Amino acid sequence: MQADVRIAGAGMTPFSGDADADVRTLLERAATRALDDAGVDGSAVDAVHVGNMAAEAFEEVSGLHNALAASVGAHGAQADRVENTSASGASAFQRGVQAVASGAADTALVVGGEKMSSASTETATGVIGSIVHAEEYAHGVTLPSFGGLAADAYLRRHDAPREALAEVAVKNHANGARNDYAQFQKRISVADALDSPLVADPLRLYDCCPTTDGAAALVLTNGGGAVSVRACESAVGTHAVAERADPLDIASVREAGERAFEAAERGRDDVDVACIHDAFTVLELLELEELGFYDAGEAWEATMDGETALDGALPVNPGGGLKARGHPLGGTGVSQLVELVWQLRGDADGRQVDCETGLAVNVAGFGNNAVCSLLEVAE
Repeated sequence: MQADVRIAGAGMTPFSGDADADVRTLLERAATRALDDAGVDGSAVDAVHVGNMAAEAFEEVSGLHNALAASVGAHGAQADRVENTSASGASAFQRGVQAVASGAADTALVVGGEKMSSASTETATGVIGSIVHAEEYAHGVTLPSFGGLAADAYLRRHDAPREALAEVAVKNHANGARNDYAQFQKRISVADALDSPLVADPLRLYDCCPTTDGAAALVLTNGGGAVSVRACESAVGTHAVAERADPLDIASVREAGERAFEAAERGRDDVDVACIHDAFTVLELLELEELGFYDAGEAWEATMDGETALDGALPVNPGGGLKARGHPLGGTGVSQLVELVWQLRGDADGRQVDCETGLAVNVAGFGNNAVCSLLEVAE
């Protein structure tokens, strides 16, 4: 990336299972915190980009970007809402990066969020189910069932023990317990994970992310921030999972990662910390391998050896990931980047790792689309 796009401010709301506000208020809270962190007044914002998947379905509201621009005083700014299912947040970030990099905006406000608890369980299940291919959904296929099929295939193909998935959950819950913004701040054991209720064999409750309310925000500028955006790239994958030659192939993650490394002129060895889209524990392993950090079938061994722990060679999901921090659909991609900003600035109290370069990957559905970003400490 040739343009010098910086992140000048970051902010979040605590993630929870039942927030005390609607999505518009959550977005405003996160945005205000990011603007305050950057020392930027809302009137200086040229572009507002909101990542949200399904406010109409969850709360029967729309026009979030216009409401947010008005609430923070960004009068006259260009504004839009970006929808890319569960990667809406990172796609909104990409839109903001492009706006600043192109010169269309000097200062961009990127906010992602969702209020999922407002809808009934039946409604929420239907909304989430709509992410999968229509024909697969018509046959009763859901995201958890894809996760279960992939987990079973991964364990069988690589002769991995069931404990390998449990270790991902244990690690991310331990990290979440150190994060005041995380939905779950409770440590669990491998036994807890293995004994939790079955969801989609072999996945159990602790292998799956929760439904979440929350929002996260970033302020992007063309200079004057402590964190530099080295790259933000995306790629579409095969929508129907049944049409993939290999059920463990997530081409969108692999392609987005390759594009990001090329654009950033960085290699895997340069990455010191990573935020991986662990909607299911098996996805953390698969995505680490698709991104080239490990060869196929090696991520589970690295996890069990402690390589992805806070004190490991490549700390993964230091804020708890989707598994423990929570997964408010449209807010997740931005929250991953907020975590990286805090890590790169040295502000991640209680879970700080030594880092200069961080990577985040946010995935739509079960690999329908992926957005990969590389951030680093600004020179």
